[in-house]
Amino acid sequence: MSAEPTRRIVLLRHAKAEWSDADDHERPLTDRGRKDAPVAGRWLAGSGIVPDLALCSTAVRTRETWKLAVPELPQRPRTVYEDRLYEASLGELIAVVNEVSDEVGDLLLIGHNPGMHALADALAGEAEADLLPRMNRSGFPTSAMAVLTFTGSWKSVEHGVGRLVAFWSPNA
Repeated sequence: MSAEPTRRIVLLRHAKAEWSDADDHERPLTDRGRKDAPVAGRWLAGSGIVPDLALCSTAVRTRETWKLAVPELPQRPRTVYEDRLYEASLGELIAVVNEVSDEVGDLLLIGHNPGMHALADALAGEAEADLLPRMNRSGFPTSAMAVLTFTGSWKSVEHGVGRLVAFWSPNA
């Protein structure tokens, strides 16, 4: 009998976006956002995490963030643009994660706040050092990433199942 595999989930909040009266789904990145997104990609590449699957919200700002971050990775993961990640509640985000195939070892979600922060906080039953209070004090700024590990199936992901092992943002 083999041990349950350790999996990682990386939560990336989109880079800084323009504020406008236009449709929220169509908001593009600001100049700062276009600078920060590749930096986030470099951080992810430097972490040694190579996602097997990236699930990206269909909003313009998340798609632009991913387009600028992914060239920094050593290999491009399979990418699925997922409508349900836009304006997703915590329960909806967990439901999306629960549908991921167990062939996926490392998963990257590119989404929005408050969902990315809520998901990281909810899954983090444990955390290394001061990562959880630091993440919660920061409010999970644009381009921030949280990395959580857990054992078992994606279907078993629920509150408190993970360990927060990294939290990063480009301006922290």
